Amino acid sequence: MTAEVRIPVDLPTGPSEVSGLWDASAGAIATVALAHGAGAGMTHPFLEGLADALAADGIAVLRFVFPYVEAGRRMPGAVAPAVATWAGVQSWLSAAPGPFVAAGKSYGGRMASMAAAAEVLSPAGLVYLGYPLHAPGKPEKPRAEHLPDVVAPQLFVEGENDPFIDPHAQLLDAVAACRDARIHWVAGANHSFEVKGARRPADEIGAGLAPVVAQFVRSLV
Repeated sequence: MTAEVRIPVDLPTGPSEVSGLWDASAGAIATVALAHGAGAGMTHPFLEGLADALAADGIAVLRFVFPYVEAGRRMPGAVAPAVATWAGVQSWLSAAPGPFVAAGKSYGGRMASMAAAAEVLSPAGLVYLGYPLHAPGKPEKPRAEHLPDVVAPQLFVEGENDPFIDPHAQLLDAVAACRDARIHWVAGANHSFEVKGARRPADEIGAGLAPVVAQFVRSLV
């Protein structure tokens, strides 16, 4: 059963809280903290499908929102509040079962990587669901300089047709520069993991990635 929770966050502007959804899986062997992308909150069907499937597979899941969503804004804004939120999530999960893995869709995953690189976040591993290496059509401005500073193992789950990682060689170079990182390619998928000519509901797409995430999580147990 999914429970609504409140997560204390020490923001640069002072103490605050963000909303979360906790899926406690019976006999869970590990916990995944799952962050949303820049354009959607924690109740997006993609995240719901992924969270439900992970919980059914024995992995507890905490979804949460970043402060800009909590405040009703649409644009993420500064990095510092997002990094602080990841720190608050880690504190909230101090008594959660098994190792803790930080995961996020696009923006949420990138913020986790920045928090980990800054040693504000110390998960057993990180999962990026469509890492936004650069804005579409702007490969000259990559967001990868900090990735080699991440100590924990990193899993990049990437759609082959994602414009955020075109050209692929740039992502391959970024991953090769990391301490411990690998890529799982999703054939024909775009940034939302949709495949042209094979339409599926977003919750099914999310659930379909659960085995990939679960396998990585289990490798850390």
